[in-house]
Amino acid sequence: MRYIRPLSIEDAVGQLAGAAGPAAILAGGSDLLVRMKGGFVEPDLIVDIKLIDGLSEIRETAEGFSVGATVPCAALRENAPLKKAWPGVVEAASLIGSKQVQGRCTMAGNLCNASPAADSVPALVAAGAQALIVGPGGKRTIPVEAVPTGPGKTSLARGEIVEAILLPKRAARSGDAYLRFIPRTEMDIAVVSAGVNLTLDEQGVVTAARVALGAAAPTVLLVEEAAEALIGRKLDEAALERLATVCAGACRPIDDKRGTIEFRRKVAGVLARRAAITAYERAGGK
Repeated sequence: MRYIRPLSIEDAVGQLAGAAGPAAILAGGSDLLVRMKGGFVEPDLIVDIKLIDGLSEIRETAEGFSVGATVPCAALRENAPLKKAWPGVVEAASLIGSKQVQGRCTMAGNLCNASPAADSVPALVAAGAQALIVGPGGKRTIPVEAVPTGPGKTSLARGEIVEAILLPKRAARSGDAYLRFIPRTEMDIAVVSAGVNLTLDEQGVVTAARVALGAAAPTVLLVEEAAEALIGRKLDEAALERLATVCAGACRPIDDKRGTIEFRRKVAGVLARRAAITAYERAGGK
């Protein structure tokens, strides 16, 4: 096994693209090292990208925020502008692991690990986040939900790296929220989760919405019908009931020791409803 620490994104891409055998990217390592220790992966090459200039920065631009691939989740909570603009995203990322893990884990790593139960991903999808990808063919930007293609699988081509997560500028009178259900009080993975992002007009009517569900299918679900249930209405009881019903029906979960299909569908509706209420209040709705 070879371990390298390139100083440029171009070098990292070249090393990954030219690797003869399996290669892995080390951003925080909180997933990769555990998988290696468990014998699930055995890369011939590990490319540590933490020393690459700019990847450890959170930048606020006219378009929104750029969160570098190696920014630890703990740093998100310390960035006041980001926390104010996207509290649901920051809350979701803050649920990954323990305090010790928070100092290492990254949203880009959480995304590329491609777990259906990843905490930050439903919140990012609800936020309309994009992934900035760099590879042998140059740079491209795709919606976050287009990165995972199945459990442990992504759409990234050989040699490609997620350079940053891009969050759009927060629209006026908007709010987001993320909730999950876990069997324990902390340090567990989601049985089901929901992220909701809403924009309101001056009268409190929803003008735009995005609803995402986690741990409810092989990949995070962007439930467009759930958004349609809210748009053009205030967040009244009828809208919330319709939201919960649509989300429960959209799920394609599995039966396992952590939850049944029936349970996951029921909880998906409950969490979407509660997250929508929180997002609505954060957007200034009453």
